[in-house]
Amino acid sequence: MLIDGQHLTLSDIFEVAFKKEFCSIEESAARLLDERRRSLELISKEKTIYGVNTGFGVLADHRISSKDLDALQKNIVLSHAAGVGEPLRQELVRAIMLVRANSLLKGFSGVRKCLVQRILDLLNEDIVPVVPSKGSVGASGDLAPLAHVAMSLIGEGYCTLEGSVVPSLQALKSRNLEPIILKSKEGLSLLNGTAFMAGIGGCSTYIASRLFEQAILVSAMSVDALMGSTSPFDERVHSARPHRGQGYVAGRMKSLLEGSEIRTSHLDCDRVQDAYTLRTIPQVYGAVKDTLDYVKSVLEIEINSATDNPLIFENGDVISGGNFHGEPIALAMDFLSIALTDMGNMIERRVDRLVNPKLNDLPAFLTNGDEGLNSGYMLWQYTAAALASENKTLAHPASADSIPTSGFQEDHVSMGAWGARKLWMIVDNLATMISIEALLAFRALSFRHPKKSSIAVEELFEDIRRIVPDHINDRYFGNEFMEVRKLLFRRAGL
Repeated sequence: MLIDGQHLTLSDIFEVAFKKEFCSIEESAARLLDERRRSLELISKEKTIYGVNTGFGVLADHRISSKDLDALQKNIVLSHAAGVGEPLRQELVRAIMLVRANSLLKGFSGVRKCLVQRILDLLNEDIVPVVPSKGSVGASGDLAPLAHVAMSLIGEGYCTLEGSVVPSLQALKSRNLEPIILKSKEGLSLLNGTAFMAGIGGCSTYIASRLFEQAILVSAMSVDALMGSTSPFDERVHSARPHRGQGYVAGRMKSLLEGSEIRTSHLDCDRVQDAYTLRTIPQVYGAVKDTLDYVKSVLEIEINSATDNPLIFENGDVISGGNFHGEPIALAMDFLSIALTDMGNMIERRVDRLVNPKLNDLPAFLTNGDEGLNSGYMLWQYTAAALASENKTLAHPASADSIPTSGFQEDHVSMGAWGARKLWMIVDNLATMISIEALLAFRALSFRHPKKSSIAVEELFEDIRRIVPDHINDRYFGNEFMEVRKLLFRRAGL
């Protein structure tokens, strides 16, 4: 994959983070870095430039002598590595590294090409910095976690290599890499930016968008298993309220249930309307899709943006601004967290409808064997309820908070890093809830056989049947749900 600062996508981030695709710097981007670095070095001899020859934050008025410039950059990395908590999972750290490298390649930071190349060296050699998950308020960039990434470049801190945590210097030497000696502005440029929240948010959004398509299919299986109507998916209904996502989901539902024998068998039943969790899937899931698309657009702008400070421009101007502030990402993370949480609310209600004997004509809790002696899948609705409720708490908007830092210099913060971390947890919970619905819909649909559902639904049914044993009596069901979760990830290309 060629990285140029302009064309990175969420799919690219996933490929590098989770599938370890090899990365190289695109030639024109490399030339731009060389040009901007020469320009910065000339300007800094004549002017006082924040972060180049001054202190940081509230100490910005302190001029630093030329002999101390290298020490200044190393010091900011070491002093700002104040992260705490459990280390972030390695794939998310890889995503963060890629986003930071891509942003620096835009040329507005004035860093040397060798610095960006070293980030890619670590990615390509699968040397992953140990980055504590907590410590960023998402304002002057994700300072603390990005400092832990930066430490690995200079041979400080710790990295994961071949499954073991080792000192960064040892990891570098094992791959014949020398620690970087940071030059003027480079320490600051590694720390200033939104790569932590954008990397985590990008992975979460991409995974959610791929699972979303599987979730539509799973909901279609539930609709047929519960003898739901396809009339609410008529395109005329959705043309009358032409939200793009709503129309898309309605079209998918209609297509996925096309040709179902089960649907044909109850066309003339007495039921006038289905419950909302069946009837309004296009309206709810459609709004979620619109949110996913919006958040993806925000993130793909962000990961191809310069989020450093100050920025060095083509004519030599050096301007201090606020592109490191995480508000665009923070609001998007909160928006998607709310949308996915409500999607989970609907899933949990369909899960209840699949097992609740008061709401369907299926065996109570989808039991086989003697009733009373067997509880079936009763408790899996509890699990879905627990996850739905956990997500409701996690969906409280992080961006509604702010707290001043750096001696009131940074007096408004985004909390976007926490928003991104919460979104990752919500996506994980949602994936499990989709898996629970999938297995329960599969069990419910088995009671409708020999009548067949649609081709698409029966294909999913067969995929699940191949990986879970027949249900005869109660047993430990947890492994089945984990296998179904893995299946859905495979089907989603994840």
